[in-house]
Amino acid sequence: MWTCPLCNQQFVNTNQVHSCRDKVLADFLNGKSQHTLDLFDHFINEYRQIGEIKLHPTKSMISIGARTRFAYVIQLGKNFIDVVFPFKQAYSDNLCFNKIKPVLGSDDYNHHLRIYFKEDINDEVRVYMKMAYDKEN
Repeated sequence: MWTCPLCNQQFVNTNQVHSCRDKVLADFLNGKSQHTLDLFDHFINEYRQIGEIKLHPTKSMISIGARTRFAYVIQLGKNFIDVVFPFKQAYSDNLCFNKIKPVLGSDDYNHHLRIYFKEDINDEVRVYMKMAYDKEN
C-alpha cells in the first residue's frame, strides 16, 4: 500500500492519481432533495451490509472503496442517483443496467445504474454490488 504524503489516503498503486481530498462529501450533498439524499443513504447502507467501505469524494464523483475503489456515484440528480460499476466483462443479461460501455484504454466495462426508488436496489442489484466489492477486496 502507498500512502499519499499530502492527504494520507492509502492506495494499492504507488503515486496513484487522486484529488487529495480537495472535496468533502457535503460538497455533493448540499442542496440536494430529501428524496435524493434518502436514496444515497440507502445505497450506502446497503453497501455497509456487504462489507466495510470508505467514501472518497473527488472533483467529479463519490468513489466507494475498501482496499481499492470499486463503485462510483457519478450524479446526484433531483430525484435519482447514478452509479457506475466497472467490471472486466460486460454483463448484458440483466434488468438493472441502463447502459454498459467499454472504458477507452482499458479492459473494463462501465455498468451504469440509475436509482429512482429504494426498491430499485433489489436482489439483482445486490448481486452486482457484491461482485464489485468482492473483486477488489
